[in-house]
Amino acid sequence: MLKSFSIKNYALIKDLHISFPSGFSVITGETGAGKSILLGALSLLMGKRADYGVLMDKGKKCVVEGVFGIDDLNLEDFFKKNNLDYEAETILRREIIPSGRSRAFINDTPVNLDILKMLAANLVDIHSQHETLELSKTRFQLNVLDAYIDKPEIPASYSDIFNRLKSVTTRLEKMIAENEQIRRDEDYFRFQYNELAAAGLDEEELGKLEEREKFLSHAEEVTRAISKANGLMNENELTVSGLLMQLLDSLMPVSDYFPRIRELVERLNSAQIELNDIASEISGLGAETDFDRDELEQVTGRLNTIYHLQQKHHVNSIKELVALKEEYASKLNGIILNDENIKKLAKEKKQLEKEAYRLAGALTEVRLSGGNKLAEAVTGLLHQLGMKEGVFKVNIEKYDTLTSWGQDKITFLFTANKGSDMKPVSAIASGGELSRLMLAVKSLITRKQLLPTVIFDEIDAGVSGDIAGKVGNIIKNMSLHHQVIAITHLPQIAAKADQHYKVYKETTRETAQTKIAKLDDGGRVEEIAGMLSDEKVSKAAVDTAKELLTQ
Repeated sequence: MLKSFSIKNYALIKDLHISFPSGFSVITGETGAGKSILLGALSLLMGKRADYGVLMDKGKKCVVEGVFGIDDLNLEDFFKKNNLDYEAETILRREIIPSGRSRAFINDTPVNLDILKMLAANLVDIHSQHETLELSKTRFQLNVLDAYIDKPEIPASYSDIFNRLKSVTTRLEKMIAENEQIRRDEDYFRFQYNELAAAGLDEEELGKLEEREKFLSHAEEVTRAISKANGLMNENELTVSGLLMQLLDSLMPVSDYFPRIRELVERLNSAQIELNDIASEISGLGAETDFDRDELEQVTGRLNTIYHLQQKHHVNSIKELVALKEEYASKLNGIILNDENIKKLAKEKKQLEKEAYRLAGALTEVRLSGGNKLAEAVTGLLHQLGMKEGVFKVNIEKYDTLTSWGQDKITFLFTANKGSDMKPVSAIASGGELSRLMLAVKSLITRKQLLPTVIFDEIDAGVSGDIAGKVGNIIKNMSLHHQVIAITHLPQIAAKADQHYKVYKETTRETAQTKIAKLDDGGRVEEIAGMLSDEKVSKAAVDTAKELLTQ
């Protein structure tokens, strides 16, 4: 329940604090005193968008704060899920700072507006004159019926299956579209893959081919060079090795007499060994220089194939060509996999559709049964509210296709007069009839809900006289199960309340401020008598006020 409500720097309110007990509280006041300002401030706690224009002092921030008792509402999981500190007395706060930005808090922890809205929706139900007009809308009527039936597990199960069906359908449609595009490109992908696969690409091949091509292109020069070197080393009468031997022969006899010559002889011996090894290798090179001109053509052709593929696909290496080949293979395999996935998703969609239609059927059944009970209950309340010939009916038609709320189209039908045709509620011209109908509906569905606080903003529009007292009785009965706060202009309703608050405007030369006061017994008599009078409060009005308060 709403325990207290504080407002600072909001519209005509400088600083205001109200405490609300349980039961039925009523708020009255002259037109323009600021009753709607109170409701506007409370709407900020419910998540309404903030407006910088509401700041009374544009240089200071506006603060609206409500203290709620929530210990019996089973909201611990909500607080845990949103990383909030759970308190039996929870504080909701909105701030509007001079820059125009707003901030929201739950128990002093900053939260985004959506989280504030979700929590507030579990705490307070504000019924305004605007919501009375909502009664004419099909979706609102559906929500009313489902709230009255009070079997949330059925619509919740249907909603879960419907959302899964919607998700699977979207994925299936996207997959089919992608697959169709891939199939249009399949011939292209297959040609490119086949060409790359046929090339038999090896990442190490290019360097070897380029080296081989370089040799084969200069093979004759290499052969001549090897032949000449072989002659110098092995075949001429005077070879390099032979000259070195002659040099050794001339120096060796005197090497024992001159250390420097001995060193040179050792070095020449080493050189002789190395030269003999080189001569042997040069002799063997001749066998390696044999070449076939056809091989040059083959190597050149192979290189041209690789260079062509690199140029065609705008890459610089065989590694990239191999990766590209694998990519085309993946796309071709994707066609097969997509076909399989499409079959699986199509099967899943069919199963979900079957389950969704089953649950939609279950929803229709409970709505048909609940609709009859709601119609009977609302009609009974309308009779209590002075509409003795009034009849209310819930008409249910079935769509062929599934919607987010099932297959049902709900229409509230009503007639105020015996023998008249039933017409949709949207055709009701009388504001008083619509207000009484809405009150009857609201009083029934709030019994089914756990919302601790219900606020009525002039639910009595278009109502007067004896009917006003009956409206007050229904609201009074609601307060046995909920905290009810009603903003009203009717004395008959005000007299039914457990607590009475008066909103008034205090005007000075500089400013006008909205204030609120809780009335004692004498103040209630005076206020209700004033509501019964024109300009001057008569003794008869005072007596009537006292009588209303004792009924």
